[in-house]
Amino acid sequence: MLQLIAQRLTAAVPGVLGVIVVTFLLSRALPGDPAAYFAGPAATPQAIEEIRQKLGLDRPMWEQFIDYIGDLVRGDLGNSLTTGQPVMQELVTRLPASAELTLLALVVAVLVAVPLGVLAAVKQGSWIDHLSRVVTTAGVSLPTFFTGLLLVYVFYYKLGWAPPPLGRLDIYFSPPDHVTGFYLIDSLIARDLELFVAALGQLILPASTLAVFALAPLARMTRASMLAVLSSDFIRTAKAGGLRSHTVVVTYAFRNAVLPVVTTLGMVFSFLLGANVLVEKVFSWPGIGSYAIESLIASDYAPVQGFVMTMALLYVFLNLLIDVLYGVIDPRVGIDA
Repeated sequence: MLQLIAQRLTAAVPGVLGVIVVTFLLSRALPGDPAAYFAGPAATPQAIEEIRQKLGLDRPMWEQFIDYIGDLVRGDLGNSLTTGQPVMQELVTRLPASAELTLLALVVAVLVAVPLGVLAAVKQGSWIDHLSRVVTTAGVSLPTFFTGLLLVYVFYYKLGWAPPPLGRLDIYFSPPDHVTGFYLIDSLIARDLELFVAALGQLILPASTLAVFALAPLARMTRASMLAVLSSDFIRTAKAGGLRSHTVVVTYAFRNAVLPVVTTLGMVFSFLLGANVLVEKVFSWPGIGSYAIESLIASDYAPVQGFVMTMALLYVFLNLLIDVLYGVIDPRVGIDA
């Protein structure tokens, strides 16, 4: 297992280096001039040039890149020009909000998509199978921002069931003492059930928005994988041996069909990390996605580069976790598999 982890980490190094180079070059190619943006519309060309020199934007690109690599080696992602705070501090502060939203959405999607896919495969051609197709088609077709706006319109504006989409907590509540950064967990640690309910209420609509997007590929892959396994010879042999249908489906079929689902789960999680950017803007969620969008609009290089680097490292960690899960689910999966 340690050899597998070492191999995957070594293979990820060129990809991370490529992300660093591409992100640096693309951020410099963005339209707009950060110096002109922060100098203001009434600034003179001389004032803009002074700000550009202060920010180091007047130097050759290769010098800026060398300085950027040196800062990365020291763990310094630079300072945000919009907030004046270190980018690393901003990311560490905002990452739990994005992680809590994404993980809850993924849990909801798995709890809905996997049973739905299994039932659709077992009862092929039934109303459950048709329902699965409708749900997956809707999940793939509807953009996340449209789904979010639709849920806000129905459940907040029309029905009044949901709290206002204004962040992680209602204005009448104060955040719990920081332990993990996850409000649901921290409120339980503080034994504040009212705060837990308030935080969960704020999470329901944005998490549901992401879950609708995530459950479509999960349900489709679960159904396809289960259909392939259910048509196998060993499943027919198990049925001929008189085993109960529940035992055949859960113990034999699903266990052999779960590996493609795990692969899809990792891909969906990486998609959610990108999709939550729009969802965070719709629901005023103070995560790293909304932070990156605001910095992108302001042509603030450092936060954009820090955001992309964070996503790249999370993606590498996720792939590594999937490889480890392969070995746990099926020990026959070797390093070369």
